[in-house]
Amino acid sequence: MKKLLPVYFVFFMCVWPVIGKAQNKIDRKALVQRHNVINTSTDTLSSLSVGNGRFAFTVDATGLQTFPEHYDKGIPLGTQSEWGWHSFNDTAGYKFDETLKNYTFNGRKVTYSVQWNQAGRNKDAANWFRENVHRLQLGNLGFILLHKDGTEAQISDIQNVRQELNLWTGAINSSFIFDGEVIKVQTYAHQDQDLIAVKVQSSLLAQRRLKVRLRFPFPTNQFADYGDNWKNPQKHYSAIVASGDRQATIIHRLDTNRYFVRLAWDGIASVKNTAAHQFVLSSEDKTDVLAFTCLFTPKTTTKALPNFVQTQANSIQQWKAFWQSGGAVDFSGSTDPRANELERRVVLSQYLTKIQCSGHQPPQETGLTYNSWYGKPHLEMHWWHGIHFALWGREQLLENSMEWYHHVKANARAIAKRQGYDGVRWQKMTDPDGNESPSSVGAFLIWQQPHFIYFAELDYRAHPNKQTLNKYKDLVLADADFLASFPTYDKEHDRYNLGKGIILAQERYNPEETYNPTYELQYWRWALNVAQQWRKRLDMQPNKKYALILKKLATLPQKDGVYLAAESSPDAYTNPKLKTDHPAVLAAYGMLPYNNKLDTAVMKKTFSLVWDVWDWKDTWGWDFPMTAMTATRLNMPEKAIDALFMSIKTNTYLPNGHNYQDGRLRMYLPGNGGLLAAVAMMCAGWDGSTAINPGFPKNGKWKVTWEGLKKMP
Repeated sequence: MKKLLPVYFVFFMCVWPVIGKAQNKIDRKALVQRHNVINTSTDTLSSLSVGNGRFAFTVDATGLQTFPEHYDKGIPLGTQSEWGWHSFNDTAGYKFDETLKNYTFNGRKVTYSVQWNQAGRNKDAANWFRENVHRLQLGNLGFILLHKDGTEAQISDIQNVRQELNLWTGAINSSFIFDGEVIKVQTYAHQDQDLIAVKVQSSLLAQRRLKVRLRFPFPTNQFADYGDNWKNPQKHYSAIVASGDRQATIIHRLDTNRYFVRLAWDGIASVKNTAAHQFVLSSEDKTDVLAFTCLFTPKTTTKALPNFVQTQANSIQQWKAFWQSGGAVDFSGSTDPRANELERRVVLSQYLTKIQCSGHQPPQETGLTYNSWYGKPHLEMHWWHGIHFALWGREQLLENSMEWYHHVKANARAIAKRQGYDGVRWQKMTDPDGNESPSSVGAFLIWQQPHFIYFAELDYRAHPNKQTLNKYKDLVLADADFLASFPTYDKEHDRYNLGKGIILAQERYNPEETYNPTYELQYWRWALNVAQQWRKRLDMQPNKKYALILKKLATLPQKDGVYLAAESSPDAYTNPKLKTDHPAVLAAYGMLPYNNKLDTAVMKKTFSLVWDVWDWKDTWGWDFPMTAMTATRLNMPEKAIDALFMSIKTNTYLPNGHNYQDGRLRMYLPGNGGLLAAVAMMCAGWDGSTAINPGFPKNGKWKVTWEGLKKMP
């Protein structure tokens, strides 16, 4: 026995740190709730949202959408869903073929759907298909607050605001004073239905000076839609179509679209149509409490709605389950002054991407709050919106939107066939059915193409079984078929080129001149290699065309010992125009892992040059986490942190957690998703990495505790 004691002692000393870490789990409730959002004013950038990933409802300081015009240049008070889309009637009879323009690239003719410059029917057709379909603002639900003389309150009449978003329960608790009276409001979103629940407490209810008003705006058909366009009342229709004991159903029709809003309440109250597209819920009890729920639905139903208490319980239970699932990162104990702010951004980004980006379609860049680019998703952004779910151990939230690719596969295959390629060419700016939106930039982007293979590989890592392979194999292989057919053989150099006929992720290049971009070349290699691995897992032989492209794809372009954005642009670092927008050359070793076609010493020199010469004020929210990823892989953790905190307007995170860009994009969810992806990698590392918390400086100022995160490829 004495001889065995040293063995047990060594074993215990080796495993004790692991056991200690397992027993010392993060207090997730404390972590989350220390970043609850608290508002004490009517700041237009402080709006808060509740939602479930398929539906979101954004409120002002009153807990509802009482003052939409005041907030429409901040974070607008939107009500949006996955199903709520609309098209104006096409009275001109436009054909999609009218948006197509012929180009000759690499000795062959190819058609692209673009925005035509010359006035005429082609331009009008392109504009129509770009603007339609567009996402709807489904309705504005706010308070009517009446002074004693019967006049309505203005935003300046709202005093003593105290509003808190409880991240752990999904509740927005609002309190304010109007005309000396306290009003308290609780707002929840049901996690399984497109429904909100509200409880109002105020003596103004019994005085008939506090009511709830539902209004239907008219779509603007503009780049953005803030949900407060009350013009053109004659062009749409709304009416109460059913009413009964403590409930009412309202229909709203626009052109060929229709949907319903159902209200249900406790106590004695009524709903009346008081003006065009306006419906008022008034308490008729001598009580100071009104509790109601409001469902937005494309289909009428007589099924009883969940009441306030049931919705509250649903929200509390499901938000608790969300926060207790997957990953968590705790920076408490750090002495670097940026640590608490990073933790705040991480926690709030988890909340925002859950309610805005976890549905069954790729999200738009402004989620389910207000329209940008007419409400349409951009597939190149789906990587930034979604891969963090898998890295944070919540891959099912990425799986939701992966299913959409099955739905749109036929349209993607038609695009590839029209242009003379195999497989599927994924759309860039699109809609729920995968239709193309004409774009003089988007039509030529290609970096969205390998994304689905990336998503599928992440899901396979989470579920390495035949079910996962069979679920996605058709899409993975169709994606790879396009990747293998797209490069052009260059006989002079005995290689395959990407381009001409492309625009880089850095949208500053002429498609008629551009070829062999560094990032896209690396992404092509990575994705085709993974596709070959999938074939092996499926007991299939390697694809000879994939192998040929992998063998002869152009090498990464260099000049003076640094990687170029593209081989066709040797002046990439001296031309001011080409030092703006996304520094995507860094993504070749940030978003993507190392392979033997990349020289890390060259990439490190490239990183330093980009850091020094780039016009960072002309960048986007996801550029900073992307840069942090590259710095992390290059073993430059100080630069990784500096990148996340670069003092640039587009790297601003508002008190409600939104990544602010500019006056047009006051919220930008790719920035939030990118931050989560970067932090996951900075903690858990990537395939083959062995360092602990490789993205954080080892200067004693960072104490990083995490659990449930996954390595990045």
